[in-house]
Amino acid sequence: MKILVTGVAGQLGHDVMNELAKRGYEGIGSDIKEEYSGIQDETAVCTMPYVQMDITDEASVRRVLTETAPDVVVHCAAWTAVDLAEDDDKKELVRAINATGTRYIAEECKKLDCKLVYISTDYVFDGQGSKPWDPDCKDYKPLNVYGETKLEGELAVSDLLEKYFIVRIAWVFGKNGKNFIKTMLNVGKTHDKLTVVNDQIGTPTYTYDLARLLVDMLETDKYGYYHATNEGGYISWYDFTKEIFRQAVELGHTEYSEERLSVAPVTTAEYGISKAARPFNSRLDRRKLVENGFTPLPTWQDALNRYLREIEF
Repeated sequence: MKILVTGVAGQLGHDVMNELAKRGYEGIGSDIKEEYSGIQDETAVCTMPYVQMDITDEASVRRVLTETAPDVVVHCAAWTAVDLAEDDDKKELVRAINATGTRYIAEECKKLDCKLVYISTDYVFDGQGSKPWDPDCKDYKPLNVYGETKLEGELAVSDLLEKYFIVRIAWVFGKNGKNFIKTMLNVGKTHDKLTVVNDQIGTPTYTYDLARLLVDMLETDKYGYYHATNEGGYISWYDFTKEIFRQAVELGHTEYSEERLSVAPVTTAEYGISKAARPFNSRLDRRKLVENGFTPLPTWQDALNRYLREIEF
């Protein structure tokens, strides 16, 4: 089976390529730059075939998919800078990447009769209440441009295709790129007091674990909408930060100890207004994974421990 992965310079695309290599699949990576620009960690993504593709360019998408003729496309490429997406001079580009580019890919997948795995987000919902969002819920009310454009991408996929997996994730972290954990570790080194919001609730997603699940999925024909985050319960960003520092101390990084670094919980309102509205409720119901025979991701606490042992900080 031949699998084309978009966005391999990002966190998830990098790990999907490595998971494909572990299982002996023919993986082809793609991104907008002429050469692979992610971390050079001597893993499969650095040695497997790579093709440049601009997903906002219909001709580029048509050429790459026609020439590679994949059996599956795992579409990880996206604009994910949530606040920057609100800028008037960026909105058109964000839509071109998240919505129009996804439509181009879906159209070519239809011509080739290949499967499409589309990575989406809890931001397609309004983030209100406390009930976990069901993957088949159609009560879409995105709060910001990022959520609007990712929803448009979802609808393009579901309108055009039958052989698709739409997988919503949240609070993503991986080795290849920026994320909340790396930010907290860096800020924690230079500050002795931090404030972190405690009224936005969700669950982290480790791309290493998610990549395994996505490859499990594409090996099947159990198409549809799914939610996929790590197990371990729902938490706030404040809870997550406290656990990051607790585990860092356990690994010998005493600069994150409570004696030197204090972390205080605040509400989103107290923290300050950001350009993009954030969802308070990012709880995603993952039961459909088990119902369809997929192995859930490990707990986020375990994922965090493995991740901290993997990175340098």
